[in-house]
Amino acid sequence: MRIALAQTKMDADMEVNYQKTLELIRKASEDHASLIVFPEIQLNLFFPQKAGLDVSDYVIDLEHPYVNGIKEACRINGIFALPNLYIQENGKRYDMSLLIDDDGNIVGRQKMVHIAQCEHFYEQDYYEPSEEGFNVFETKLGKIGIVVCFDRHYPESIRTEALRGADLIIIPTANTVSEPSDLFQCEVRVQAFQNSVNIAMCNRVGIEDEMEFSGGSIVCDYNGMLIALAGSDEELLIADVDVDEASVIRKNKPYTSLRRTELYE
Repeated sequence: MRIALAQTKMDADMEVNYQKTLELIRKASEDHASLIVFPEIQLNLFFPQKAGLDVSDYVIDLEHPYVNGIKEACRINGIFALPNLYIQENGKRYDMSLLIDDDGNIVGRQKMVHIAQCEHFYEQDYYEPSEEGFNVFETKLGKIGIVVCFDRHYPESIRTEALRGADLIIIPTANTVSEPSDLFQCEVRVQAFQNSVNIAMCNRVGIEDEMEFSGGSIVCDYNGMLIALAGSDEELLIADVDVDEASVIRKNKPYTSLRRTELYE
């Protein structure tokens, strides 16, 4: 499967970001990608870097014209997309990724599970934690899991989705130059190796107030080997992943089958 990672800068104007999203969907389709992935909170500047803001103008719901427009772009261009948006549902606000198929249908939703609260990441001021936990979505492209940004720092996140059969795990994120990019790359590759699963992490770039986002979007295979790595500027990173082989390798490599869960806390 060919995937595209849309490593982008964000504008203060949501409409600009939305139009960029549509253009990148079109371009990824022209590059023969089956799936395009976007960074965390792709329609907005990264507002969680400040505590206690009124961000009511940023929140959308699943019937919003932007969501419907992205769904229509997927249908027209015959491509899956995985946008990450600030979504309100049942009166609560979430950091939520949507999995949209090439017919323009939402076939999966993943909310952030672990919500950070620290300098520049005051996310508990804005996001409710997921009530559903981790999901894996069976599609014609393969079994796709989603781990939203901060969740990847918890090994249970990727392990849970691998145990549920994920062939590919997508991580939309917002990593900055002040964070350990080399370590984050290793973190993704090691978890791909330990769980025999392809992983693609898509980051944003650009300077937003006090934060500079680092790019470095990455795709690695089920053996933890690097397939593709982006630089520090805007880029549509294209990579081919073998989703069929992931489950074969996981079955033949005894790491997961020899787990002794009765000894774990």
